[in-house]
Amino acid sequence: MKHIKLNNGTKMPMLGLGTYKIGGTDVDVYNSIRSAIDVGYRHIDTATLYKNEAAIGQAIRDCGIPRDELFVTTKAWGTDILTGNIHKAFSLSLKMLDIDYIDLYLVHWPIKGKEGNTWLEMEKIYATGDAKSIGVSNHLQHHLEKVLEVATIKPAANQIESHPYLVLDDLISFCKHHNIVCEAWSPLGSSKVPLLEERILNEIGNKYQKSPAQVVLRWNIERGVVAIPKSANKERQASNIDIFDFELTSEEVKLINSLNKDSRTGIHPDEIGF
Repeated sequence: MKHIKLNNGTKMPMLGLGTYKIGGTDVDVYNSIRSAIDVGYRHIDTATLYKNEAAIGQAIRDCGIPRDELFVTTKAWGTDILTGNIHKAFSLSLKMLDIDYIDLYLVHWPIKGKEGNTWLEMEKIYATGDAKSIGVSNHLQHHLEKVLEVATIKPAANQIESHPYLVLDDLISFCKHHNIVCEAWSPLGSSKVPLLEERILNEIGNKYQKSPAQVVLRWNIERGVVAIPKSANKERQASNIDIFDFELTSEEVKLINSLNKDSRTGIHPDEIGF
């Protein structure tokens, strides 16, 4: 597993497990987390919205891996921010997870006109020490600029939808300039679009004896982007994490970049409503 250093010195594993709708029941969630940890995952990503923090926390407490070897992210939902309950939301997430501290706490979506004030509240949470790092999610450059206008602590990370159909090089470059690590949610696209059927990905995969999904995840690593694929299947989890024994050439990265369509599987950050 490769790690990337956040701007406060914390190390984040470059591959994590996404957990949005990962299981229909708490038992499903628990088993998915346990299987992921068993095959080598040390980075688990959740959120208040996912309503699975308690099951994830239980799996983490039961797994036998020392807490300091695991990296856990959760996120504040927009309604909690709008109602002034972000601190209560954080405390509830910490209670539900029951894992002593949260490694990375994120603003799940930007709220127009409140980007700066929200960030100042996040800095207060960081000051408690219960969140080892703080950051944002789904923030475009104009959202980040409003955060940076008031920030005394820069966001450590920006979790965004990104895959070969949505490359977002300009946003990623902006984040790198400000020493903000980008994380990719939905890094393999979605079932709505046949990304993994692309000829380029299959040809590159054949060269390295890797699947198209492994090629795409490795592409993120080459870009310095943390990837958070979702899977509840142990075999697929193992396959997704098996990407650290090969490297793509710069030409192959450019070929994959050429697939860009500026096509999203999720909502545009400027269109989110609460």
